Amino acid sequence: MTVKGVEAPGELAIDDEFAKSLGMESLEKLKEAIREQIAADYARISRQKVKRQLLDGSTPSTPSTCPRASSSRSSTTCGPGGGRPRPPGKTLADEGEDEEEAKAEYRKIAERRVRLGLVLAEIGDKHEVKVADDEVTRALVERARQYPGQEQQVWDFYRNNPDALAELRAPIFEDKVVDAILAKAKVNERSVSKEELLSDPEADEEAAKDAAKAKSKAKPKAKKAKKADAEPAADEAGSAEA
Repeated sequence: MTVKGVEAPGELAIDDEFAKSLGMESLEKLKEAIREQIAADYARISRQKVKRQLLDGSTPSTPSTCPRASSSRSSTTCGPGGGRPRPPGKTLADEGEDEEEAKAEYRKIAERRVRLGLVLAEIGDKHEVKVADDEVTRALVERARQYPGQEQQVWDFYRNNPDALAELRAPIFEDKVVDAILAKAKVNERSVSKEELLSDPEADEEAAKDAAKAKSKAKPKAKKAKKADAEPAADEAGSAEA
């Protein structure tokens, strides 16, 4: 064996030379680019949260007529399992979930999506929201870029499948409807911590559900324990009377 060299990690100097190695003019330019990227990320996350609150508030909470075929198709897409990946061969029962409860939950999600789609379509129609062909084309180009080396196949797939192309058009229409609503709404801004901004509301809801399930499962055990504790006490009382 011939040792060609021995290297050890050294201290990295954060200076202009380091910035130039990353393609920036100077360290100050690098810091400015990082600040702009972080601000853009925070703005994007803030918009997502506002959009979620707006759509949650726009969805009718009261039961209403919902196209059965549409909700059934959405429910099939969602679950059971809601599209969450599971290990091969694993079922809902293996994950501690009841299949009927899961079906009911995802049917509710599917019906909400259909209602929301109808509401957005109505609002978009009133505000004359339109999605231009060039906007769909840009979305298609972005989607094709996600598959390096297969761009042409992706392009042909969407161009030859109206339903697939509609899936690209839908989020664009949704964003434009949200913009139309926010343009006429009074938005109150407030400062929040980074932790609150980056928190996942869905994860918080799931944690609350899991805690509720664990609590409900623990209650019967507590009753059994009390009953078991009461039996010796009854025996002791009987012995005392004897």
